[in-house]
This record gives sequence, structure tokens and C-alpha cells, in this order.
Amino acid sequence: MYGLSLEAVRELIGHYNSIAMAIIEIEKLSKSYRVYQKQEGLLAAVRGLWHREYRDVEAVRTVDLKVEQGEFVAFLGPNGAGKTTTLKLLSGVIYPTSGTARVMGHVPWLRDNDYRRRFALVMGQKNQLWWDLPAQESFRLHERIYQIDKKEFTRSLNELSDLLQVQKLLGRPVRELSLGERMKMELIAALLHSPEVLFLDEPTIGLDVVAQHNIQQFLRYYQQQRKTTILLTSHYMKDIAALCQRVVVITDGAIKFDGSLSGIIDSFSGSKILKLQLSDGQSAEGLERFAEVTSVVLPKVALRCARAEVPKMLAAILQHYQVDDVAVEDPPLEDVIADLYQKSN
Repeated sequence: MYGLSLEAVRELIGHYNSIAMAIIEIEKLSKSYRVYQKQEGLLAAVRGLWHREYRDVEAVRTVDLKVEQGEFVAFLGPNGAGKTTTLKLLSGVIYPTSGTARVMGHVPWLRDNDYRRRFALVMGQKNQLWWDLPAQESFRLHERIYQIDKKEFTRSLNELSDLLQVQKLLGRPVRELSLGERMKMELIAALLHSPEVLFLDEPTIGLDVVAQHNIQQFLRYYQQQRKTTILLTSHYMKDIAALCQRVVVITDGAIKFDGSLSGIIDSFSGSKILKLQLSDGQSAEGLERFAEVTSVVLPKVALRCARAEVPKMLAAILQHYQVDDVAVEDPPLEDVIADLYQKSN
């Protein structure tokens, strides 16, 4: 075939298939803002009427990212890292300073009607529902905006409200709902038109443990059933551990890590946690000679030591102490992520 070997043709087909599977493609995407530097004092304020000083703030710097269809990706970073700005760019809410992005073949900031019907954005700190009206009234408005078939709308609303267990709350004004109940309604509003891509910005922020767990269960089930591509930002590591296999870390507007949860621990955690259960009558005194003691609740003791030193430290401890049980664990994901943020900064 035009001088190509069979193996070369297969590689070419595989290459085009991999391209076709990338539902989100970002190349060198950047967004900067020009910010007015207001000086302190009355005289400086008056002077600023004629002579203003500005500085450029880079919210996103040359981000490159590909997300395949059906992936559930965590998008992590400290406050001000550029997470929300990136989601706004991919949603077409704001324009980039430079770079390109395509979602399902669309350039988001061109705001094609076809694209707007195929994605949804949920922001935990923003409401899309009418505050004084029952949620079901806002849902009817979504039905008209997205031109959803009446039968499909009824089916989707019944399914989503049943999964989230809010059937009895649809007729209550949104302002009378709890924070967790409002977030469930926000998710229903975002999913009524069955989007292929879902951007979630802090969907569990401020929720109690039970509400967080309910939202996590719903998102896991829905994504598995619909194969929706989801990009999630969250400061709750339990959200990430429960939902996402792939983690992208952005700090200072640039991506610092892209890989699996286990990969982020292997790459950025240089320590392990040793958990010991001492025999009856054993004291924890002197264990600090071997490693950093992080907690003592006899008979249980936890120590932190370098990964490479675990066999050596464990052997030394067993020579001096009677131990009934031993466990070697990775440090908490929150600690690993926090260390990564600090190192990146």
C-alpha cells in the first residue's frame, strides 16, 4: 500500500485511532491578566487617576494536556494554581492569551451551540439554579435551553432524582435546601442534557462527610454507566482516591505531574510509615533513635523513615523490641500532595 509495510500501516492506524480517542486536547494554553497596582494613600490614589501602574499575572502558562474519552481525571493544585481558569477556558467562559484547545473537536471559546449542548460545568461555589424557585422550575428552563425531547427530559429527571434521592425536594425553593441538597440539584441540572464531557470544580466543597460520600457514590456510578469524560478539581483527597485513576497536578499555572495516584506517591514521597504493635509491657522509649516517631498510642506506634532505609530500620527495631505486628504503608495522600505543592513553589 503505497510502499508501506503491513506493520507500518498498523502503526499508522493505531496513531490515528489514539488521536481520535483524545476528547480533550490542549497545546501551550496560556491565560494572563493585566492587573492594576493600586498604591496606598490618598495622594497615590489621586496620582493614579492620571498615571496607573499595571502588572501581568499568568494564571495559566503553556499547559499541554490530552484526556481520552471516558477518563475520570483529577486536576489538582493549590489555591491560585490555575485549575479553575483552565476549566473556564475549556468551557468557553473566557478567552486564552495564547495556545489552542479542542474539546470533542470544538474550540471552546468560539462557543458553538453544538458544543454547548455537549458539555456541562459545575462550580461548587457558584449557583446555576434560581434561588427563590423550586429546582424543578429551573430544570424546565434547562429543558427549553438545551431543547431536550420531553420524554427524554422526564426520563433523565426521574433517573437522576432517584439516584440522588431528592424526589421529594424538587418542589421546594432552592434557598430552603441544605448545601448538600443544593449540590445534588446542581448536578441534576448539569446532567439533564446528557453531556459527553463534564467539568467539576470543587463539587463537594463545604459538604459534610455523609454528603461528600453520597456525591462520590453518585459520580462513580454515573461515570461508569455513561462513560462520561470528567475533569474534576477538588481539595479533598478522598474525592480523588475514590473517583480518579489519573492525576494531573498544576502549580503556578504549569503542569508538574501527570500520572496515576500510585505514581504520584512513588515519585514525590521519599518516606514510608512503619506501624508497630508492641508486645505487652513494651515501652516506646528510645524508638526515636531509629526513625521519626509520629504517634504513640500504646501498644501501637507509628514512625516515618526514608523508603530506602525501611529494611535496615525494621531489622534494627526488631533486635531491640518485641513486636507483635508490623505494617509498612505509604504516607497519607494529603501529605504527599502538600509536599509536591511546596517543592513546586
